Amino acid sequence: MNALVHLPRRRLLQALILPPAAALVGCAATPGGSADEAALLERANAYWAAIKANDLVKAWGYEAVSKTGPETIDGYLKRSRILFTQLQVQGVTEISGDAAKVHVLQRFDIPMMRVKNMKAEIQDLWHRIDGVWFHAPVANALFQKPPSSDKAS
Repeated sequence: MNALVHLPRRRLLQALILPPAAALVGCAATPGGSADEAALLERANAYWAAIKANDLVKAWGYEAVSKTGPETIDGYLKRSRILFTQLQVQGVTEISGDAAKVHVLQRFDIPMMRVKNMKAEIQDLWHRIDGVWFHAPVANALFQKPPSSDKAS
């Protein structure tokens, strides 16, 4: 006879149901499956909440350039801004070493261009510096100052 037939019903249910249920609970306890991803999501949500609230001093603390330069907080505060009306961090799409991408849904206005109610989905770039995640968007070449030429003639 099969050994399972002689097991009490309760033990049989425990043997068949508990291991898969425990695995599911373990997945639910760690969003995205890692503490690294959870830390990144926490920082991304805090950063975008500060941006939406127009709390640029707080947002500066989440920017990689606040740690690495060359920009200063004064320059950061003087930038023209997009006004975000809705922001939603959807999740981490990639972590590769000290670089990561976070999927963000945005709805925004650009007052200087008289543009309203625009919608975008972006892959927001983040970098880990000394074990902490920082917002690190790629600079747009159209809006960068050309390198100064310090050559003496």
